[in-house]
Amino acid sequence: MARFPAIDVDSADGDLVLAVVDDYSPTAVEERDDHDGALTIFFSDPAARDSALEAIRRAMPAARITAREVDDEDWARRSQEALGPVTVGRVVVAPPWAGQLFSTGAGAPPPARSDDDASPPGSAWPQALPVSVIIRPSMAFGTGHHATTRLCLAAVQLLNLTGTFVLDIGTGSGVLAIAARLLGAEGALGIDNDPDAVQCARENLALNPGVDHVRFTLGDLTSPRSFDNAGLWVARGLEPLRPADVVIANLTGALLCRTALALANAFAPGGALIVSGLLAEERDAVVAAFQRLDLVWEMEEEGWVGLGFARL
Repeated sequence: MARFPAIDVDSADGDLVLAVVDDYSPTAVEERDDHDGALTIFFSDPAARDSALEAIRRAMPAARITAREVDDEDWARRSQEALGPVTVGRVVVAPPWAGQLFSTGAGAPPPARSDDDASPPGSAWPQALPVSVIIRPSMAFGTGHHATTRLCLAAVQLLNLTGTFVLDIGTGSGVLAIAARLLGAEGALGIDNDPDAVQCARENLALNPGVDHVRFTLGDLTSPRSFDNAGLWVARGLEPLRPADVVIANLTGALLCRTALALANAFAPGGALIVSGLLAEERDAVVAAFQRLDLVWEMEEEGWVGLGFARL
């Protein structure tokens, strides 16, 4: 059974806590109801967790912080009691125990459009049928209940994905890559530097029968060899891929700033970049980091921001 390093934080400002731990790549955040403003923050490895704990102690000496290991089974059991379907536009993200209620449009990508209907990535593409993505709650980030996932789902529905290749960086549960395929993308690749997240994404893909041309693999955005000079993602163990038409990066504000050049080069001319995971107070710094691109979309929800860029 998978166990995940976590810290419980009480008696502290939640937004400030999240800003402090941003540099340590948290994988998920759970708001607890045992105390007002109490958080449990999850990490991919104990070293990142311990470094984040010390950073919180330095920044907020009065905060109560406890390190612990959490069973994935415990997370799933709590989620089954508390989490239901989430609807964002025409996308319904549902846990397996609710999935049978949302079968309309689920289980297979939409039929191909004719050439007469095609329009380039970046243009609005209204489609009538809803689609549902079945995601089993686990520590891998992305059940649709967090604002950043909803922001990405909202943004991707503003694009015409027909015939596109979508790259989902920091895929977590795989929800965004799977949703992109259901919304018309020709194919999608999700990458994550956490092996548990990649395994979780693959298991979630299996819960969505009929969704093909979606793959998940390990990848580290911060590696200098992650992107070649042409901006193509070279997935370890997979054949070289064509440039992504759409890149989705639901990361952290600090990581988006550090990897802005790689992300800006990761999508083809005429394509789009969607980013989230940043707090409202990080918005200006992230926009400045992507100054080579044109900011074409922006939305804020619950203090979190989603941004959409196109190439100038």
